[in-house]
Amino acid sequence: MAKIIVFNNDTDRMETYYRDLSDAMPYNTNRTLTVREFRGSSKSPTLWTSKRTMQSWNSQRYTWGRPIDVGFAFKRPYEGGHGNQSQHYAGTAFDVGQRMSNSQRNALRNSAANSGIWSYVEPVSISPTWVHFDKRFGKPACSTGGFPTVKRGSVSMYVLIAQDDLNTLGYRTGGLDGIFGAQTQNAVREYQRSRGLSVDGIVGCNTWRSLQENVVGTGRTSTTID
Repeated sequence: MAKIIVFNNDTDRMETYYRDLSDAMPYNTNRTLTVREFRGSSKSPTLWTSKRTMQSWNSQRYTWGRPIDVGFAFKRPYEGGHGNQSQHYAGTAFDVGQRMSNSQRNALRNSAANSGIWSYVEPVSISPTWVHFDKRFGKPACSTGGFPTVKRGSVSMYVLIAQDDLNTLGYRTGGLDGIFGAQTQNAVREYQRSRGLSVDGIVGCNTWRSLQENVVGTGRTSTTID
């Protein structure tokens, strides 16, 4: 059984579902993406994504017209496995087609790139043995890309990442819910103060960089919340 937190882009609200690993992901149609496939090698009992991401998967699967093998979709930052601000940590990215031939992967990559469905489709020069596509939203906090700024009142999977980071590092947010409230803001300020960052309670470029550099791949701690 997995707990799945979904940001509903239509209502700007977080939704919580409980599904067996063999069940379809929330908002998935025709059971083309199971919880087990989305979870992949992650050991977390809690997963997160957005409604828009699931709808994008549905559209890509319909456009492709046949099964798409998922090799990697979700990891929590403390589990590592990708770069510091990977969209896999937000539950918005898919690495697929690892067991396809080169010609099949190229066809799927072209399908994803030409569909207009995804925010980003990785070029073959970066990922020649799989196809990466993701559905991100919000302007990156850093000019080089990455996660968007989150602050008091924000609601999203990116808030979940910040909360997960803070709790794992011992700065308690009072929960893991994707809602940037007073306790999350205080935790951000405490973290910023301890790291010599500007204490504004906002997770912008420098705070994101610091959080991710200190969390990614470090493993679960006694203060991590599931």
